[in-house]
Formats: sequence, C-alpha cells, structure tokens
Amino acid sequence: MIRSPGNTKPPTLPEQFIAAHELFLQHLISERRLAENTVIAYSADINVFFTFLIARRKKALRDVNIKLIHSFLEHCLKENISHRSNARRVSSLRTFFDFLTQRNILGSNPFSMVDLPKSGHTLPKALSITEVNTLLKPPAILTPIARRDLAMLFLLYSTGLRVSELVTLPLSSCNLTSCFIRVRGKGNKERLIPFGTQARDKIEEYMDHARQHILKGRRSNYLFITNRGSCMTRLRFWQIIRKVALAAGIDKEISPHMLRHSFATHLLSQGADLRAVQMMLGHSDISTTQVYTHVDQDRLKNIHKKFHPRG
Repeated sequence: MIRSPGNTKPPTLPEQFIAAHELFLQHLISERRLAENTVIAYSADINVFFTFLIARRKKALRDVNIKLIHSFLEHCLKENISHRSNARRVSSLRTFFDFLTQRNILGSNPFSMVDLPKSGHTLPKALSITEVNTLLKPPAILTPIARRDLAMLFLLYSTGLRVSELVTLPLSSCNLTSCFIRVRGKGNKERLIPFGTQARDKIEEYMDHARQHILKGRRSNYLFITNRGSCMTRLRFWQIIRKVALAAGIDKEISPHMLRHSFATHLLSQGADLRAVQMMLGHSDISTTQVYTHVDQDRLKNIHKKFHPRG
C-alpha cells in the first residue's frame, strides 16, 4: 500500500478506518489511474484526519459530522496550516467520503456540506527573459555533465515539463527530427509537446559528445542519465538548477518549477493561445492555466491603451 513518508498510519487505527483507506487507494490506482504522487497526497490527507479522529476518541466513520469537521479545520488553523493546504485536505476528504457513500459504506457524505476554505490565488513566480538567457548561457568549460545539464535546462524551458517528467523521459520519447517529445504525465495521460531548434541543438550535442561518456559503456532507456546509468531524482535536478543559477549570478530562489512558470508566462505574453498552453502544460482544467493570464499586467495595459477607443 502507498504511504507518504512521515505520514504512516498510527498502529491504533480501527479496522474500519484501515479497510476504507486501503479500498479507496486501490480505487485511485486501479480505476482512476492517478499518478503515484497524487495517491500519496490523498493518503497523507486521510491519515491526518484519522489521527485527529483518534485523538477525539472517534472509532467509527459514521461519527464524522459537520461539527467534528469544523473542529478539525479549527485544529488545522491552530497548527498554522495554510488556507490552501486546508482547502486541499477538504477536497481530498470530500472525495474519500464520496467514495465511501457510493460504495454504501456510509449513508451520506458529511463533507458535502463543507465549503472549501478560501485562499487567494498566488501568482506563479517566473524569471524574466533576460534571466532565462543568463541561466541558459553555456559555461566556459563544457564537460559531459555540463552538456547534459544544459540540454535539460533548454528542454525544460522550451516545453514547460514538470520536473518529474523531465528526469524520467525515455530515450524513445524525443524526436529530434520533428522537434517533438511524447510525455506521459499526471493520470497516465499522454501529450505531445513541440520544442525549439535551440533545445534540439543542445540535446544533439549532449547525445553526440556527452551521453556515452557518462554511461561508460552501459545502456539506459532514459534520455538524461547520471553517472550510475540511471535517471536522476527530482531533488538532484533541483540542486543542479540552483548551482547553475548561482554560477550565473541570479540572486533569487530558483527551482525547476519556476522555469515551467516562465515557459507559460512568456508564451502567453507573446500572444499564445491559452488552450494551446494548457495542452502543453498537461493541465486537465483550463482554470489552472488561467492564473498565468494575470501575470503580464503591463501587456494588458498596453493592449487596452492601443486598441480601446478612449484608451
């Protein structure tokens, strides 16, 4: 069974809690085919709620009511849990109890009467185009590892991939002739993403002058590989991008996700279609992509001034 680190079930959980939890996780994996990280997030949220129930001496799922749920949310706020995290927990638990209702384990879903805690939209942090150009400037000495890192950065900015998708890209997913990559993302959904000629050139240089040096005669099905011949972890690539940014003199906290944000922001600021950006990012809901339309306010003002009759 999938459990998130540090959120394992307490040993005193009632059998009903354990059985319902495991049945729900199997549903997420086998029927809804959600990504492992998503299933882990659901599991962690349920475990937090179960721990709260045990602390309140509740040993049956039917004991959950609106008053108890409000106490749970108040408890979370006292623990300095953000509104955003609380909203995610309520959403997870609403889905969980909805599943129990559909399976006739419970007669009704107590979370259906709970509004999601309000949280303001946090605008994504993005690098400026100048900062991206600085980050992507090749180092003075191009070792095989440096060529690999540069190719990964170029491809990340050119496609807006999630870091988990980037580090696990199969070798066969990248078509350098047509400049497309085939990505299997969240929910096991597949999408095709184009990339630019500059990213293609850096990948070709990596393939021709670095990949075999790193492999040292070994074989790997991954496009980007480590000295061990396997794909790197998300944490390792985060460390790499921080190191590259520091060497480039970029004085801000930077992450792989910031390049994904920059990809979307820069596309939309240049007039790209919102639906096309949604498809490339792999967002199932366009409202997730729409947050990027609020980033470039200067462009909106310029458009209004240029085209409005009384601008």
